[in-house]
Amino acid sequence: MTKVWRVVIIDSHPTSMLGTKLILEEKEELKVTGMASNWDEGLILVMEQQPELVLLDYQMPEGTAETLLEKMTHSSPSSHIIILTDTDGIKLLHSVVNLGGSGILSKQASAAQLMLMIDGLREGLATLPMDWLKNGIWQVQQPVIDGGLYHLTDTEIFIMERIVQGITYDKIATEIAVSRRSIDNYLRKIYVKLGVSTRAQAIEKFALTTRQKSPVFS
Repeated sequence: MTKVWRVVIIDSHPTSMLGTKLILEEKEELKVTGMASNWDEGLILVMEQQPELVLLDYQMPEGTAETLLEKMTHSSPSSHIIILTDTDGIKLLHSVVNLGGSGILSKQASAAQLMLMIDGLREGLATLPMDWLKNGIWQVQQPVIDGGLYHLTDTEIFIMERIVQGITYDKIATEIAVSRRSIDNYLRKIYVKLGVSTRAQAIEKFALTTRQKSPVFS
């Protein structure tokens, strides 16, 4: 039986939120458990409920979603967060994914497209518009090298070092006092920064980078 996903919707337009709620709840496996029209209410809902899915309006009266997105991914690392936007999503994709977001969807997208994105997340897949691929998403997504470590945080570097050593994900989670699911979320961010899609590729690129940074003694 498919697990029922709890959903929180954060949007400054109540009518839009209600319409989205009605669309989602046509599916028995989705249940909207909270709606908020501002950042503070939205963050509290996400922190308290730890929902499987958050739909977050990119442009709110308080500003754009990046600041709130970063807070949410720290407060509820297991939540998938989809950004809904009227702007050019391809330009936002890299920063949204790096901050822990799971996808971007145009507000003009159909209900079927929204459901396809959610179904993909259930299977661990990201859904992207075909025209993004045709319009050069690879250039937008190209990772930026910073001192050879691709902007990895200290925690991300520690996780990769332990993975290279062959330590299990469960043990790493225990070592840094987070959930096993949080390790998966960290790895998604690491893969994006390294420009890879598999564990083996991540290990290879990380190991190569750290070797290049190591001092050479004669």
